[in-house]
Amino acid sequence: MNILNEAILDEEPACVLLDLDNTFYAYDDAHAAGTEAAREFAETQLKISRANFDRCFEDARDEIKQRLGKAASSHHRLLYFQRTIEKAGLATQSFAALQMEQAYWGAFLNAASLFPEALEFLDDLRIAGIPTVIVTDLTAQIQHRKILFFGINKFVDWMVTSEEAGADKPDKAIFHLALAKIGGVEGAVWMIGDSPDKDIAGAKNALKGCFTIQKLHEGIQEGLEGDEKPDANFKKFSELRGLIARFR
Repeated sequence: MNILNEAILDEEPACVLLDLDNTFYAYDDAHAAGTEAAREFAETQLKISRANFDRCFEDARDEIKQRLGKAASSHHRLLYFQRTIEKAGLATQSFAALQMEQAYWGAFLNAASLFPEALEFLDDLRIAGIPTVIVTDLTAQIQHRKILFFGINKFVDWMVTSEEAGADKPDKAIFHLALAKIGGVEGAVWMIGDSPDKDIAGAKNALKGCFTIQKLHEGIQEGLEGDEKPDANFKKFSELRGLIARFR
């Protein structure tokens, strides 16, 4: 555990906000597995070559994101795959797009593994009586599915998605909604996430006095300056468990 602001040690958190993707598990490996499953479906069922799929998928994703901006639907894989198929020269194929989306998420979840002691950390917070809120981008349906798949629902109290809040992080609305759900907080608020921009700077700008903790692992850019610099960072959830234990 790397403590960058000693003030985080002054008091136990009154609540903890938690990012989901790439904080509790490594997103890139799961995404690669999901994309390969969609690619294979496109090749075998729609006769779209792998190279053509990659080109069309990248173009479709960029187009959707540019059009929808910070809306949660800008992440919707069904939109990506519908447009991928269209860009490959086929008309809208509703059944195929749905099948491709299901292939993606099935392979994604099968390849996703929680980081060691992640659930134990959540259980530590539960036992300590510290309210927890998952604060996550993406659409509600798939995020609820992930929560159930990982068993996180047994330990967290609340969840807010960007679809529900109306905009992706770092928009302030999602952080404000998280605290509103628990009826407000008196005391220290922690935000734990991997993104220097969305999670660290987002929470600091939205919530005055919020302490931020960055999850580091391979491929994650460490926040080093300004609002993107966290109050602490960690690589293993066992380190976070030790930090919570200091207050007991």
